[in-house]
Amino acid sequence: MRLARLIVGVFGMVFGPAFAGTVDTIFAHKHLGAASCASSVCHGANQRSANSPILGNEFSIWQQVDPHAKSFATLSTPESQAIARKLGLGDATKAKVCLDCHTHNVPDAMRGEKFLVDDGVSCEACHGGSEKWVAAHADPNADRAKLIADGLYPTNDPVARGKLCLTCHMGTTDRMITHEIMGAGHPRLSFELDTFTWLNPHYEIDADYIERKGEFNGSRDWALGQGIAAANLLDVLLDPNHGWNGIFPELVLFDCHACHRPMGGKQWGPRPGTGLGPGVVRLGDSNLVMYRHVLSVVNPGAAEKLLTDTKALHRATLAGRDQTMAAARKVKADIESSLDQVAGYAFGEDTLGKVLGSMVRDAERGEFRDFAAAEQAALAAQSVVVAFETAKQLDEAAAKQLQAGVDRVYKTVENGDKYDMNQFVAALKALRAQAP
Repeated sequence: MRLARLIVGVFGMVFGPAFAGTVDTIFAHKHLGAASCASSVCHGANQRSANSPILGNEFSIWQQVDPHAKSFATLSTPESQAIARKLGLGDATKAKVCLDCHTHNVPDAMRGEKFLVDDGVSCEACHGGSEKWVAAHADPNADRAKLIADGLYPTNDPVARGKLCLTCHMGTTDRMITHEIMGAGHPRLSFELDTFTWLNPHYEIDADYIERKGEFNGSRDWALGQGIAAANLLDVLLDPNHGWNGIFPELVLFDCHACHRPMGGKQWGPRPGTGLGPGVVRLGDSNLVMYRHVLSVVNPGAAEKLLTDTKALHRATLAGRDQTMAAARKVKADIESSLDQVAGYAFGEDTLGKVLGSMVRDAERGEFRDFAAAEQAALAAQSVVVAFETAKQLDEAAAKQLQAGVDRVYKTVENGDKYDMNQFVAALKALRAQAP
């Protein structure tokens, strides 16, 4: 329970009333550059060290297989350059709005001698400027609290990690990713904390990790990630400098597929959870939907309140800005008041069936009509199944069977333009039937 207590303890610091400042935390100390981590006796070995609590090849993994290492190079592609031209930005490799996420765009004054912009999203982009902690962190007896005070970002804490990831993978008040950028051709953004955490990892959750950093629970990370992402959506919506664009709200916060459908299609159908009719642009509430499923396990009463308040928020978007802001503050309060409870929840072996059961009930009444929510449900199924497999709460045969079910769910959300709710619901129900 050490990690759960840590999470609860840092809410005031990293979640807080403003939900901003994460980028400032990363930039607080000088950045020495990825080369400072590349030594073969540090993190740059070709293979794992046998006698060290760390892998020793973290830099090599990042450089060879992690897409973050190639993110700056992406800006030189014809597609990226075309987006920049449409936005009037000139060269994408020099435009701040592009560099903020496609590299580690540290202020000039905080760049050390070995710092290179073309390293992409490098070590210190996630771990913080290493000026004060780079030497000390190699000491197995180092005081972790002191390291964090000196600028090491606590990526082991899912709340802090999620907030940092969101600055680029969804957009925050620190780094706003707008509908204008999407209109110029940028791919749609989607994020789920636990899934993204395990893409090309350069660490292992072993006994040493747990000893130094506390317990790990993938299901809890998924659950907290949904709450953090939902709160971030509301935080941007509430920000007068980012949530609104003239007479319109910032449309990147709304469901893409509510508008981007063929004019001749007759695809509309009701979603009870919104209370809205046809021809209405719906708030992109996929993370709110999934967080409600989290609460259906942790606190069913809170889940019902979140549903009621979310419906009121949807209706408020048709009434006016003041009504929308008031309703958004209410939903955000629902999330903030429940996150500590989610952090402290055990997420034991019965969680999988309960979460999937809650999703199926939503699916049967048409709540997964929107592609984005179905996509998040598929990611959730994957995260929860993998978490149980990792925790040895599923035997090999059961895990293999469930993974095949997850693959079938994923198949239904491969293409947002061809999404069919009925196919998704059938696959989700089949997965639920297989679950313990």
